[in-house]
Amino acid sequence: MPLKIQIKKHQKIIINGAVVENVSQRNVSLLIANDAAILRASDILTPEDAATPASRTYYALQCMYVFPNDPGGRHAKQFHGFLDSYEQASRSSRPITQAVRDLVGANDLYNALKKCQELIFHERDLLANVQGQISSQIREAANAGQSEGD
Repeated sequence: MPLKIQIKKHQKIIINGAVVENVSQRNVSLLIANDAAILRASDILTPEDAATPASRTYYALQCMYVFPNDPGGRHAKQFHGFLDSYEQASRSSRPITQAVRDLVGANDLYNALKKCQELIFHERDLLANVQGQISSQIREAANAGQSEGD
């Protein structure tokens, strides 16, 4: 079934590993008539942006999706290593990591990418909680120090 894609001016998409950018001053419509690996700009993660464990997992999965003929399965090995490490570090991520694994096992990489985005949100929540706990501990320590000085 064909897929019609709107590309806004200066927006990029990836189609089967090729970066396509709309360089015109108008929106462009493309009709993709056959099966293709397509990522819209909002779903693309650059190597520079893959700076956290969850984002590195997403990036490796993105490479598996966009470059399915990866010789030696380098991206798949990276993906599985990153996913396993993340799950070991954060047991609360297991429902998400298992769902991603199941989708990858079913070769549904596009939906695995969508699910893997949840891992990035999970990581942000974890880091926000840790930051909040550290801030609270610092305030408590500062208040205790003021009490001792009185």
